[in-house]
Amino acid sequence: RARANRAYDHVSVRRLLVANRGEIAMRVIRAARALGIETVLAASEADRHALPARYADRTICIGPARASESYLRVDTIVAAALGVGADAIHPGYGFLSENAALADACHAAGITFVGPTAAQVRDVGDKLRARELAHAADVPTTPGGAIDSYERARSLADRVGYPILIKAVGGGGGRGMKRVDEPAHLDAAMTLALAEAQAAFGDARLYLERFVANGRHIEVQVVGDGRNVVHLGDRDCSIQRRYQKLLEEACAFDVPVATRDAMRAAAVRFAERLAYRGAGTVEFLYDADRGDFSFLEMNARIQVEHPVTEAVTGIDLVGLQIAVAGGAELPFSQTDITFDGHALECRINAEDPANGFRPAAGTIATAAFPTGPGIRVETYIESGSRVPPYYDSLIAKIVAHAPSRPAAIERMRVALKQTRIDGIATNLAFHASILEDDGFRSGAVTTAYLHKESVSSHV
Repeated sequence: RARANRAYDHVSVRRLLVANRGEIAMRVIRAARALGIETVLAASEADRHALPARYADRTICIGPARASESYLRVDTIVAAALGVGADAIHPGYGFLSENAALADACHAAGITFVGPTAAQVRDVGDKLRARELAHAADVPTTPGGAIDSYERARSLADRVGYPILIKAVGGGGGRGMKRVDEPAHLDAAMTLALAEAQAAFGDARLYLERFVANGRHIEVQVVGDGRNVVHLGDRDCSIQRRYQKLLEEACAFDVPVATRDAMRAAAVRFAERLAYRGAGTVEFLYDADRGDFSFLEMNARIQVEHPVTEAVTGIDLVGLQIAVAGGAELPFSQTDITFDGHALECRINAEDPANGFRPAAGTIATAAFPTGPGIRVETYIESGSRVPPYYDSLIAKIVAHAPSRPAAIERMRVALKQTRIDGIATNLAFHASILEDDGFRSGAVTTAYLHKESVSSHV
């Protein structure tokens, strides 16, 4: 584990512009500080006085609260970096983290982009191109393909077999995604998916895949330096609501050893095909009925759930991102990576589960978080903080690490009880209910878990 820190002695970045907000901004600033790097936070007007702004060495305002006028402006972000003399930009996750135009603009301006190359971002951001790369790397994919007309969709769906999923080529997070159970509903679903994809991503291209009824969302963390690629294990992200992850675990539980090894090897092959640089996640759908897995997509950025991987490997992924972006080689080989125990992460959101998970912006009256062995909290809130209505509802992540899955669940259960957030609605109690559920404790979890009547009746 000590070998993972060797690259950090050779980091070329001296001043880093953090082009994000919230808990990920805090996380990046903390990693940069550990490397002796000066941090400048690029904050919108809504975030100028938030905790990350006070934690960074310096904060500059990049525009109004609306993300389209601040965090999503490539020209503004690059100009801000040049203006403060930053030699690197870390985009966090979301916003511009998987935007090839930002990577291109950084290269043109002589600024290090803490992430993969623009070409790699484009390759994996286009879901059809990513499927082609998966085929070339001998990585299994779910039966399906592109659909550029209603006729093509009907023909392909008949061959694949219902139910099927329609997906947006340029997107994720459930936008542009529609399940179709029978032919009579295909045209209407495709029309809706086209409209959503165009509105959300400016790209109306669609493809369809066979729907897996009893599937688990398992992803493999990879890191590369442009020459070598290794994996840092896998995570189970099956606890989802409307395709948005809520609770993650590392490593994925109850997966046959041969299947786990094959999944990890497939992720490395895919990243090697790209000569990948930086941290990335290759996502798979594990079919519990068939006992096989298939490629979903690759996220060319740090993931929200990266702390569970850090917990079981002891590797600082964000620090490694910065080091590799600055030209350092990976300081370890695959055989150096070991896994210790089990870790869970609960995403604490400012939303009201009792009212359809309605977003709950407002002022935090009291914020108190757990401490102790095996507990880690990532957050940007404190007592008196303002949760603005303009952004994602994630306000904190609680991570519990223990020698075994049952011990990690118990540690998380206690941690949630010790957490207090007053003034706005949160999903704390919702997470507590999941941890008490016998199905979750036994590991009988798929992506349909939160939709099962036996579960939804008490979570």
